[in-house]
Amino acid sequence: MALTAGAVLSVSASASTAQAAALPTPTITAKGGFVMNNGTAKTLYSKSADTRRSTGSTTKIMTAKVVLSQKNLNLDSKVTVQKAYSDYIVKNTASSARLIVGDKVTVRQLLYGLMLPSGCDAAYALADKFGSGSTRAARVKSFIGKMNTSAKSLGLKNTHFDSFDGIGNGSNYSTPRDLTKIASSAMKNSTFRAIVKTKSTKQKVTTKSGGYRYMSWANTNALLSSYSGTIGVKTGSGPAAKYCLVFAATRSGKTVIGTVLTSTSSASRTADAKKLLDYGFKK
Repeated sequence: MALTAGAVLSVSASASTAQAAALPTPTITAKGGFVMNNGTAKTLYSKSADTRRSTGSTTKIMTAKVVLSQKNLNLDSKVTVQKAYSDYIVKNTASSARLIVGDKVTVRQLLYGLMLPSGCDAAYALADKFGSGSTRAARVKSFIGKMNTSAKSLGLKNTHFDSFDGIGNGSNYSTPRDLTKIASSAMKNSTFRAIVKTKSTKQKVTTKSGGYRYMSWANTNALLSSYSGTIGVKTGSGPAAKYCLVFAATRSGKTVIGTVLTSTSSASRTADAKKLLDYGFKK
């Protein structure tokens, strides 16, 4: 009996090893993809992972990271919404947090407005607040400089920002590998983690007249409600970027994080991410 049991054990062990070895590499519609184990930084999947591409609003991960890395940051400090922010949205037909001119919103609220509805107005407000200079243009330029400095400090060779929100001027790019590293670094911040896993939020803001109103924001990341264990991170889209998604999920103590760039639709980027997460958890 002992021999038989041993034989059965060795057969099942070798079968499971063969099964792991035969794990088929998923096919995705996105032109680029990268997945890694967030705990060990081990690469689990790679497709054109170092090819530079337009990133759309996944750029905002770095926007948030720069804000959250400011010294003596007060998340409850208030920012008055300027007309320039809403004009920018109209001019660029950009995604919006629907900020209202004259309202006073906290930095924390702006981060929710940035990461959930992907508000380019919130991105502008944050760049204006945390850049330095005597003019708005100078402050924005300074903030984008901080984004590039942060990319360099992470050792990224294929990332460059020329905007605070992904609406670039021809030289706003990254790669699936670089974006995954940016997101992995950002996820070390507890405020960032809390925001990007939030499906929806209702925020009380102060109006110009001193009263208050509620702002309701829903997360554009469909994975949060369709893939068990999802903890973030950020969608992106645009004429050049097509459909992008930086994603992360945790199951049984293992966190898998990755990026797909230039997918064909919002449904495709979600399907791509699910395939890659499934694959990553099995690897």
